[in-house]
Amino acid sequence: MGKLTGAHIVWDWNGTLFHDNDAIIGATNAAFAELGLEPLTLERYRELYCVPVPKFYERLLGRLPTDAEWELMDGVFHRYYAEHRVRCGLTEGAPELLAGWRSAGHSQSILSMYGHDDLVPLVRGFGIEAHFVRVDGRTGPSGGSKAEHMVRHLKALAAVDPERTVVIGDAADDAVAARHVGARAVLYTGGSHSRASLEAVGVPVVDTLEEAVAQAERLAA
Repeated sequence: MGKLTGAHIVWDWNGTLFHDNDAIIGATNAAFAELGLEPLTLERYRELYCVPVPKFYERLLGRLPTDAEWELMDGVFHRYYAEHRVRCGLTEGAPELLAGWRSAGHSQSILSMYGHDDLVPLVRGFGIEAHFVRVDGRTGPSGGSKAEHMVRHLKALAAVDPERTVVIGDAADDAVAARHVGARAVLYTGGSHSRASLEAVGVPVVDTLEEAVAQAERLAA
């Protein structure tokens, strides 16, 4: 199969297409409580958050969590998140933007560090699955880097040209993953990182998904 001629967007899910900040912060604080850590505000979370996630915990603990602590916190996080994500919805304007990008003849996919078996029915439940040529969530242990997953994602999308691919996400790791495969990136301020930390990455930073798609169209031209 030859390369597609159209532009392609690889969308991040949590904090980008899926506006789940409240569930993420609540789950993080529930995990922190297991080790006696003080709860974080959204602003403080955005200042400190990084991947891999154990490094984020190191910033708060002053050391990396032990294997037992990581397993405990990770389990609490995912249980709390699963209970509270049901009150979260898609980011404002996302369905229209996805439909518009597809109707313009471009392709798009989702690559998320959220568990694959949870991600796919969630995407399907919002009625947007048909807009994507592929939806990939994490299949291994949590806490890793996105770059290695991006390699496998684009390899599976054999017809997609990395040079005409733009990753849209809310974390510095999305830009790192894009650079790893020769793609571009646009970072969105509505999720897990502060604007200042995103701007330090050196790629376009935007405040709305509409701006992100406009930038993607320009970068992939």
